[in-house]
Amino acid sequence: MNKSKKSKRCPGSRAALRPAPIKKGMTVDEVVDGALFSFNAGTFRKACELFTKQIAKKNVRIGVSLSGALVPAGIGRSCLIPLIRAGLVDWIVSTGANLYHDLHHVLGYEFCEGHACADDEELREKGVIRIYDIFLNYDALLDTDNYVREVLRKNRQNLPDPCSSADIHALLGREIIRANPGLKDESLLAVAYEAGVPVHTSSPADSSIGMNMAALQLEDEPIHLDTHRDINEVTGYVYDIKKRKGKSAVLLLGGGSPKNFVLQTEPHIQEVLGLPEHGHDFFIQFTDARPDTGGLSGATPSEAVSWGKIDPAALSRTIVSYGDCSLMLPFFTSYILNRVKPRSHSELFKKRDKLLDQLKKDYKTLGAYRKD
Repeated sequence: MNKSKKSKRCPGSRAALRPAPIKKGMTVDEVVDGALFSFNAGTFRKACELFTKQIAKKNVRIGVSLSGALVPAGIGRSCLIPLIRAGLVDWIVSTGANLYHDLHHVLGYEFCEGHACADDEELREKGVIRIYDIFLNYDALLDTDNYVREVLRKNRQNLPDPCSSADIHALLGREIIRANPGLKDESLLAVAYEAGVPVHTSSPADSSIGMNMAALQLEDEPIHLDTHRDINEVTGYVYDIKKRKGKSAVLLLGGGSPKNFVLQTEPHIQEVLGLPEHGHDFFIQFTDARPDTGGLSGATPSEAVSWGKIDPAALSRTIVSYGDCSLMLPFFTSYILNRVKPRSHSELFKKRDKLLDQLKKDYKTLGAYRKD
């Protein structure tokens, strides 16, 4: 006599790991939900679920950090632009290099598939730039430098004095749309400007855009960039949504300075300005950095709790998935777009002055401000 066997699960476990057979014609989200259960596959699925089920909501403000050479790798066009268009990115902090490389397409230059074992001395002689296995014509740098200086020269009087890095990037995005409307879909800066998404850089001097601004100073046509304004602007985005009983989410692509600039908004609110807050509410990071070296890129959400960057009550809403962003983000983006309805744009770029005024007022009336 045959008796059906009872499933014997481990005590304390949530669910059995029973991956479904992968079949022809399955979508990315079906594969993720049906086959990714353990190790980094499991954390990747949980990141997808966390974003779709809890982050992509009306009352959640989403900040994205962008490091590494992700724009040359195509992540700007393949992933970030679709996410911005779907209203799933509210503000961005990037390395300046990613934003500089975004401009090459507007001038007709393409990143090309190369190989990592190339003879770099020979590439130099041929005028080819290499980013691991990506090749780029050296002339792209020269032409992009000229383009940046020309745009800034013509428009410097229209910029706030001083301005934040978001003003510089919005100006470049606007000029792309004005001069090359057929190419606006190719540019992260143009799409962000059109959607009202402010794009900041945490280290404006550490990029070719910054070097070209330095050249303008030598021409006696300086643009006064106020990096402290950047700090207060991004802090204002977070403070505003939390003050209105909403939530703040961070999507960290890689680590480094952009990661810290996004996360330090909470210590700025709590520690420096002395305003009551508890930390970001959601945290997703895709990184290949190890935590045991002590570097920021590998620092875990629980470590961030000790700094006040993450709300201690939110640790169950934090995910770190280890791997290469250039591999993980296309699948993540596909999953999100298949499962989430587009949101309306928050258009924070236009609201910056209002949010700064609110932050300043509360700092002086409710915070640690003391006038000697």
